Amino acid sequence: MPLDHDEVEAFRRAREGVLARIAEAARRAGRDQGEVTLVAVSKTVAAVRVRAAVAAGLTVLGENRVQEAAAKILEVPGARWHLLGPLQANKARRAVELFDVLEAVGSLELAQRLDRVAGELRPGRPLPVLLQVNVAGDPSKSGFDEPGVEAALPQLASLAGLRLDGLMTIGRLVPTAEEARPTFRALRELSARLRASEPRLGPALSMGMSDDYEVAVEEGATIVRVGRALFGERPRPAGTDPAG
Repeated sequence: MPLDHDEVEAFRRAREGVLARIAEAARRAGRDQGEVTLVAVSKTVAAVRVRAAVAAGLTVLGENRVQEAAAKILEVPGARWHLLGPLQANKARRAVELFDVLEAVGSLELAQRLDRVAGELRPGRPLPVLLQVNVAGDPSKSGFDEPGVEAALPQLASLAGLRLDGLMTIGRLVPTAEEARPTFRALRELSARLRASEPRLGPALSMGMSDDYEVAVEEGATIVRVGRALFGERPRPAGTDPAG
């Protein structure tokens, strides 16, 4: 199906708007906007629209579910793909085959399984991952708690099949963006503390979504996950973590 040029232009304007707000937030924090990667969260968006988004320059895409992404990735060339949602162990192999980055590695057991699979499927090319940390202590969210990630980090860093690019978090749903700031600051401070003792952990911080990504950038985000501000409103299935 040919691209809808009006839709491509609409995505281009949306992208420029989000990037402008990232740039302004970076300026307020004394940062370079080039330090921040925009991940366009394309979950539930039809492949034809995602192709238009890629044509408009949204070339880093995020998906929550392996099964949905498997079909979409085949239909949408020219993009890099991040897995944002929790990953079931039985889908680890397929996730390693499909995605460029896994953002939600939230347990040592999952990391060890991914390490084994990555060693088989991509020997000599460690798989980029982010460790998901539930810094807000939200019982509805998955991931390591702070003591847990600190205790597991030496073992995680020793997994030759994985490259620990940094940390990610999904904060509580709060009424205002400013109320999300303590969560983002906590992840940044945790990253600094962990990297002081384990230099194999990278500096990436994936935090911030459509409602609060500017505050996240002010607090040091290097990856923001934006869906609704780019693709519009979409229904969110009950019981799932939001990602954008």
